[in-house]
Amino acid sequence: MNEEIKIPGGKELIDALASLKEAGIEKKMKVADFGCGRRGYFSLQAAKLVGPNGAVYAIDILPSALKSVESLANLFNISNLKTIWANLEIEESTKLPNESMDLVLLNNVLFQTKNHNVILKEAKRILKKGSNLLLTEWEKKETPFGPKEKIEKEEAKKKAEAVGLVFEKEFKPGPYHYSLVFKK
Repeated sequence: MNEEIKIPGGKELIDALASLKEAGIEKKMKVADFGCGRRGYFSLQAAKLVGPNGAVYAIDILPSALKSVESLANLFNISNLKTIWANLEIEESTKLPNESMDLVLLNNVLFQTKNHNVILKEAKRILKKGSNLLLTEWEKKETPFGPKEKIEKEEAKKKAEAVGLVFEKEFKPGPYHYSLVFKK
């Protein structure tokens, strides 16, 4: 059975389904997607993978992005996805309980934010002990598109380790990105 949701505009750059599986997603998990964006590509895939007994929290600072993700969830009959408005650069802005998440997704967020320490601390705060953070960013190399400002892989790794997350592994989710998996 193919569990992938056919949503255009994502897989060409990052294979969300493969990335989520690489990060250890399983049925019944609770997942937080920091900076879900207007397509909610990771959020929607995660919601399908965790199944009806799991939950996904799609988090973004843009109300329009959250409305878009809600519409897509309705379109694909996904009922286990909830949206949360939050400024991730403010401590505890997600208002999710401590140690309540089995997986946190942080995809293409650091390059567009300044307060990485607060964002990573929030991810750690809501992660259950032994759970994973999936961090994906643009590789710091010339690309035909994408942001000018990019976070070097080693710099991202050091920032996550500085808040107490433990590096587990890295993988290549697409031609222009790197992914790092950390454990709490």
